[in-house]
Amino acid sequence: MIDKTVFENKIAAYYTLGCKLNFAETSTIGKVLAEQGVRKARPGEKADICVVNTCSVTELADKKCRQAIRRIGKQHPGAFIVVTGCYAQLKPEEVSHIEGVDLVLGAEQKLDILMYLDDLKKKEEGGAVIASQTKDIRTFSPSCSADDRTRHFLKVQDGCDYFCSYCTIPFARGRSRNGTIASMVKQAEEVAASGGKEIVLTGVNIGDFGKSTGETFIDLIRALDEVEGIVRYRISSIEPNLITDEAIDFVARSKRFAPHFHIPLQSGSDDVLKLMRRRYDTALFRHKIEKIKEIMPHAFIGVDVIVGTRGETDAYFEDARNFIESLDISQLHVFSYSERPGTQALKIDYVVDAKTKHSRSQQLLDISDRKFHTFYETHIGQKANVLFEQTHKKGMMHGFTENYIKAEIPYDGSLVNEARQVTLEGWNEDKTALVVKIIEHL
Repeated sequence: MIDKTVFENKIAAYYTLGCKLNFAETSTIGKVLAEQGVRKARPGEKADICVVNTCSVTELADKKCRQAIRRIGKQHPGAFIVVTGCYAQLKPEEVSHIEGVDLVLGAEQKLDILMYLDDLKKKEEGGAVIASQTKDIRTFSPSCSADDRTRHFLKVQDGCDYFCSYCTIPFARGRSRNGTIASMVKQAEEVAASGGKEIVLTGVNIGDFGKSTGETFIDLIRALDEVEGIVRYRISSIEPNLITDEAIDFVARSKRFAPHFHIPLQSGSDDVLKLMRRRYDTALFRHKIEKIKEIMPHAFIGVDVIVGTRGETDAYFEDARNFIESLDISQLHVFSYSERPGTQALKIDYVVDAKTKHSRSQQLLDISDRKFHTFYETHIGQKANVLFEQTHKKGMMHGFTENYIKAEIPYDGSLVNEARQVTLEGWNEDKTALVVKIIEHL
């Protein structure tokens, strides 16, 4: 039985590191505490409870989490500090001994936070650890969050069964699982009822949707497309072997799904893809890009790439660079390989040094910059639909077209969360967005 008096007049601060899935889950934790009367801390206000949702995708991510936890302890002296997320699941004892930590919750427990807060008294020596073994992580906990850009993130799937050689996410998140299509539709309807107009479908491996309910990803997006009030959906990162031609065809003719794709490649070398234990080759990846561009030539395609993985020789990298250069994509997200304890990649002998990783990363970033600017410039002078967002800086506000071109216009509060048809007129001063002119209301 939860003692609600423990939470009376309490203030909480929330800190999220890592992916959009983490942000969605932090938002849900915040709602759970708010239902008990816990108010979110205002800027500069001292909190009674601090919740830190961590990432562990790289060693650098672990380091940033430790730094953030220590910084939060100083910013909120005396606060009860709860740490959860991937770093907490993978290294709970390590996290529990960071100064100031009172409670460590694993992946299975994070959204049941109320069950574990007790009396909110600080621990004198090390935080309590409540975490399940990875094999026991089975629960799908629904989450949906809104950021300050008017965009909502709907968690449709969690966990991963792929066990790529370099990755610890299956150990941190557990096996692939999901909610039902009916529950996803209900949450989308609630977003629409609250005035939300854009939803991003998020998860660890969203193309694997249906593993635990006997449904399919294509059936999910068909059902969501019928929800009235949502202006657009975006599909977040989806594996190339799981985004079917049928799904691509559907997006092209759908009412609400944006021509915007984020597809992880990780390497443009078939030899490295085998070392990574990825489930596709470059021929399949090329087919997906060409399929998208054939029926949606205006589509934005973002691609994840890792450089410097074990086994990536100079020749393999050259293969990868040439393949990536040949693709009709819009932007690269480039990551340097980081060794993670317990992964199969550690058994591969060839190690890439830090200087070479940096050089390779820069080469791919240069390719990305060229492709990004070319994509934007092909749209100058065209008409587009922009959903304007709340954030603004130096008198300018931004929004995004359906195909993810960032649009800039002088700030007008009446445009926040409103869709408008615009003309894309040209680059802004620092070439990060296109300046637009509103044509009419949609």
